[in-house]
Amino acid sequence: MDLGLSGKSVIVTGASRGIGLAVTRTLIGQGASVVAVSKGGSAELKELEETGRVHAVAVDLTNPQAPAAVVEATLSAFGRLDVLVNNVGAVRPRVDGFRSVTDDDWETTFQINFFSTVRMTRAALPHLLAAGGGSIVTVSSVNAVLPDPLVIDYSAAKAALANFSKSLSKEAGPASIRVNTVSPGPVATDLWLGDGGVAATIASATGGDPEAVADKAASGSVTGRFTRPEEVADLVAFLAGDRATNITGADFTVDGGLITTL
Repeated sequence: MDLGLSGKSVIVTGASRGIGLAVTRTLIGQGASVVAVSKGGSAELKELEETGRVHAVAVDLTNPQAPAAVVEATLSAFGRLDVLVNNVGAVRPRVDGFRSVTDDDWETTFQINFFSTVRMTRAALPHLLAAGGGSIVTVSSVNAVLPDPLVIDYSAAKAALANFSKSLSKEAGPASIRVNTVSPGPVATDLWLGDGGVAATIASATGGDPEAVADKAASGSVTGRFTRPEEVADLVAFLAGDRATNITGADFTVDGGLITTL
């Protein structure tokens, strides 16, 4: 299905792996050009650059000056900006409980999961307005509405992100700028399943096995499995494109039925 993304210029943050890499692949498959933002890059991202539709930018988005540099690189590479995908984020399980989470921990969590999106959006918005409209899609988490003491700071940051996005949708909507969020449950990426990921961290703290931890997390979903990055990417691409021009201020969960309430 043509999603109406051909010829559009898109920024994707956190693009070197996981969901961000899958989003980048899906977007260029739909004919978009992507500025792929990451802190350190990856071999997979380097390979996508060879298509000529991806321009990689290496910056640390916790640096308040970085978003302006990303937008400048986008305009230099593609001449305009039509879509912003805020995907960058990180989580660290707090296996020692709330009292172990320091002020610096809270600050770090909010910088990467909340303020990076606020600043990136602030930098992008004037150029979306200049283009006559566009789409902002932010990858949130089920933890925005499913608070978990194991990720207490991450849950709070994602709740703030959901509130921010809903508020902005009301301001930006009359200017034909749509603002939506996508909230995955556990996704089969290194964030959950890699060395040092959530499953490994919990297993190390409890003396368990990472695979068993992952299996238990998957069993909480009706489907009994983790979401694949490509499944999140397909939804992000739909919301980014012209097929979704009357969808704004909405949140879409991709969690295999993990959240059982209305």
